[in-house]
Amino acid sequence: METFVIRGGRRLEGTVTIDGAKNAILPILAACLLTDKEIVIGAVPELRDVYTIAEVLESLGVRVRTDLPGSLTVQADDVDRYAAPHDLVRRMRASFLVMGPLLTRFGQARIPLPGGCAIGSRPIDLHLKGFEAMGATVAVEQGYISATSRGRLHGNRIYLDIPSVGATENLMMAAVLAEGVTVIENAAEEPEVVDLANFLGSMGAQVHGAGTRVVRIDGVDQLGGTRYVAIPDRIEAGTFMVAAAISQGDVVVSNVIIDHLKPVVAKLREMGVEITEDSTSVRVTATGRPYPVDVKTLPYPGFPTDMQAQVMALLTVSSGTSVVTETVFENRFMHVDELCRMGAHIGVEGRSAIVRGVSVLSGAPVIATDLRAGAALVLAGLAAVGETELNGIQHIDRGYVHFERKLAGLGADIVRRQDALRGVAE
Repeated sequence: METFVIRGGRRLEGTVTIDGAKNAILPILAACLLTDKEIVIGAVPELRDVYTIAEVLESLGVRVRTDLPGSLTVQADDVDRYAAPHDLVRRMRASFLVMGPLLTRFGQARIPLPGGCAIGSRPIDLHLKGFEAMGATVAVEQGYISATSRGRLHGNRIYLDIPSVGATENLMMAAVLAEGVTVIENAAEEPEVVDLANFLGSMGAQVHGAGTRVVRIDGVDQLGGTRYVAIPDRIEAGTFMVAAAISQGDVVVSNVIIDHLKPVVAKLREMGVEITEDSTSVRVTATGRPYPVDVKTLPYPGFPTDMQAQVMALLTVSSGTSVVTETVFENRFMHVDELCRMGAHIGVEGRSAIVRGVSVLSGAPVIATDLRAGAALVLAGLAAVGETELNGIQHIDRGYVHFERKLAGLGADIVRRQDALRGVAE
């Protein structure tokens, strides 16, 4: 079993470079099923989730090749299976994104009910209702979802009850090879949705309005190959910005798209953190304890739920009382108890957490229950007095490339440790 051991109290300084966005790469890789032509994708982060979606594609007969670090060549010209393996899809929810491409190109797909981080219910009914609206027959039985269509899917007007990122992406991919026009209303506006639309466009798809609440897709007969570079990861960037702030550091976060970081920048500035923007980088400088602020997560362009835990860690050492309200997922305060083990004062009331800032946190043994909770506990460890041992770091490896190495490069005292005795016992 691997752990992170963090000795807090060091001020972070220097420059860190952000990798490609995991949440953009995963749907882009799934979309490679839409053509039999070769596709080359750049800025691919070396993450467990990326390896998992690549394994899903290979299980279907897709050839995935790593040519250079950060580059994948994908060709789906010999797909001979239309059912994804249970163990892979249960490992990662985003694997469900292969359903739209399989259904629209081959007329059939069979996918296990998806898994992923334990952060609450994330129903897939929006995906299934959309497929049915486009003419598919959908059945859910014995833990699997099967979808078939006779001939091509047909375009339709689809209204999403909530602006789900996954449903928007899955239906958008299904619609690009459908007959006629598909309109997705109340669509998700996240940058990763826009990146997928741009990728599809580079293959010859006709997608209009991505990044707004109404997306129109004019179906085409076929798609071609392409070369494409994914956007940088706004959540990784935001995490390092908070790392700079919680350590009272001076860090340049490079390879970013500033527009994608506006909600995080606004909250950090409200806390008294100095932010200097450049065309492709942002400098974060902090001195003293941050001011208390209220934070409410919302779909993009609101404050991202994937940054809620990290900002809560920062607010634990603020100079007053803050309220953090989670509106996107109902079970995303699992990091609260662990932060309290480190001396934080946090009370949860329904979907809100009341955070009373303390002057200092204390190192403690803690456990990461999911990806962003793990990142938050690392950040808390950076600010804590003494040693923090963090278990469950496999969750962190799902979303951050060499997280501890990048932090150490900025001056953090953090190491990845293999617990040999515990490994033998297991």
